[in-house]
Amino acid sequence: MSGEEPTGGDTAGGDAVLRAIRTRRVVRALADAPVEPGQLRAVLDSARYAPHAGNRRLHRYVAVTRPGMLRAIRMVSPGMLQRPAAAIVVCVDWAGVRAYGFPESNPGPYVDVGTAAATMLMAAHGLGLGAGPVTSFSRAAVAVLLGAPDGVRPELIVCLGHPSPQQPPPVRRRGGPAWTDQVRWEHF
Repeated sequence: MSGEEPTGGDTAGGDAVLRAIRTRRVVRALADAPVEPGQLRAVLDSARYAPHAGNRRLHRYVAVTRPGMLRAIRMVSPGMLQRPAAAIVVCVDWAGVRAYGFPESNPGPYVDVGTAAATMLMAAHGLGLGAGPVTSFSRAAVAVLLGAPDGVRPELIVCLGHPSPQQPPPVRRRGGPAWTDQVRWEHF
């Protein structure tokens, strides 16, 4: 029974949060329409509700909406397949990390980048926006483009926009383990 899920109440029925989690997708094709400032603020504001190690708030967020800046960032971001109308660059204040006494090897700041990104992706989905994370980019080039202070490094970009009616087919991984093969209950 190690690979089986415990039985319990039916949570799949009408739970809006679980439905949102199940329906959120990375949107790779975005329309040219701008993201409304209120929508961008709402997505950005959602990051503050994400868990942060020790509630230290060692991250900085840069919202980008100027088309020229978005094009420049896209030029140094091979992983940015979409053409976003807006982007939020999640940065880590590594000087602040060191000031708290965390070693460079501490994974906490990276985990916090992930929780902030996941929260912003869900917020965008809830607002009807398309969104997708980008990790393949030149951190040094984006830092220069944004004028990041010393010790602050971009770690992830959240692309935002209105989903285009035509989307490329989803990326499906072939082979590999099934989800049920990856989950165990209580022990391996």
